Amino acid sequence: MDDCIFCKIIEGDVPCDLVYQDDKLVVFRDIRPKAKTHLLLVPKLHIKSLLEVQGEHGDLLSHMMLVLPKIAIDAGLKTGFRTVINTGPGGGQEVDHLHLHVLGGGLAKF
Repeated sequence: MDDCIFCKIIEGDVPCDLVYQDDKLVVFRDIRPKAKTHLLLVPKLHIKSLLEVQGEHGDLLSHMMLVLPKIAIDAGLKTGFRTVINTGPGGGQEVDHLHLHVLGGGLAKF
């Protein structure tokens, strides 16, 4: 997607504070953190939102969940963390590319 900021980050056209990368994902620090540690876990495959997920994305979603704890622990979130997926404009999604927020190190409680 030519106008997707996350696709531009994935392609290396826009700099980021990269934390992790493999053949399916990039993880970088959010530029507007909502917690002491605020990472964005972004699949390299452009999927607009959870509303666009299909059965063929099962392996990718599984990979995201399996990699997530190691990324959080490596980021210093050994006692726990919060994960958030905002979906669509009504769910607070600001970038139309599926991504998962990983937050920790000082959070407000619900």
